[in-house]
Amino acid sequence: MTEKLSAFDLETFMSKLVDALPKLAGAVIIIALGFWVSSLIGKLLIKGLTRKGVDASIHSFLRSIVVWLLRFAVILSALSTLGFNLNSFIAALGAAGLTAGMGLQNSIAQFASGIQILVNKPFKSGDFVELENISGRVHEIKLMYTVFTTVDNKRVIVPNSHITSNNIINYNAEGRRRLDMTFSVSYSDDIALAKQVLRAQALKNELIYKNPEPEVVVKQQSASIDLLLMAWCSSSDYLTVYYKLQEDVKTAFDENGINIPFNQLDVHVSNS
Repeated sequence: MTEKLSAFDLETFMSKLVDALPKLAGAVIIIALGFWVSSLIGKLLIKGLTRKGVDASIHSFLRSIVVWLLRFAVILSALSTLGFNLNSFIAALGAAGLTAGMGLQNSIAQFASGIQILVNKPFKSGDFVELENISGRVHEIKLMYTVFTTVDNKRVIVPNSHITSNNIINYNAEGRRRLDMTFSVSYSDDIALAKQVLRAQALKNELIYKNPEPEVVVKQQSASIDLLLMAWCSSSDYLTVYYKLQEDVKTAFDENGINIPFNQLDVHVSNS
C-alpha cells in the first residue's frame, strides 16, 4: 500500500513538474533578460549623466537606484508568470510606501531637489552665488543639502529644497563680468579730466579687458557729480579688480587735484 502511494505521489510530482517547466523556463528567461537590460540601462544612464556634466560622485548612486528598481520589477513579473498572486503583496507594499513617504516627505523633497540641482546645474562647485541673504562660494553639493563658504570663511549649509524654490544669482556662470563703479567729484572739478583719469586707471589695470574698452559717463548730478566707470573683466577677477581700482583711483585723484566730496558741517560764530 505504501509503495503504491509513493509511486503515485512521485508520478503526480513529476507530472506537475513537467507542466510547470514552461513557466519556470519563462520565469528564468524573464529574470535573465531583465537583469541584462537593467545593467544596460544603468550603463546608458552613466553615459547620459556624464554627457550632461553631472557630478561624478553621484553617478554610481543613481545607477544603483535605477538598476535595483528595474530588477525588483523584473522579479515581480517572473513571480507573476509562475502563478503567484501578488495583489495582496503589492497592496501591502503600496501602503507601507505611502506611510513611509508621509513620514519622510521633507527628506524626499530634499533628495528630489538635490537631483534637480545636479542634473540642471544652476551652479557647480567653486561658483560664487547669491541666494536671498546668503552669498558665498559653493563648497560642496550633496543630495540633501549644499555647503557654501562665505567670503569671511563661514560655512553655511542650505537645504536643497530651499535652493530650488528661490532665485539664484550665479556670478561665475559667464566667463566675463562688467564692473560698474561710481566715483563722485566736486562741481568745481574738471569733469573731462576726472573722466580721463578714471579711464587711464582702468586701461592700466592688466586684469581689465581692452575689448570692449572701459567707458566713463556722467551717471547723475546730485550733491556731487557722479561718474560711472564701466569695465569688463573675468568673473574670477572681479573682486581683485574692484578693490585695486578703489585704491588706484583715490591716488590718481589726489595727484591730479580732483576732490572727492564728503559730508561736512560749517559752523559760523557770530561776534554778537
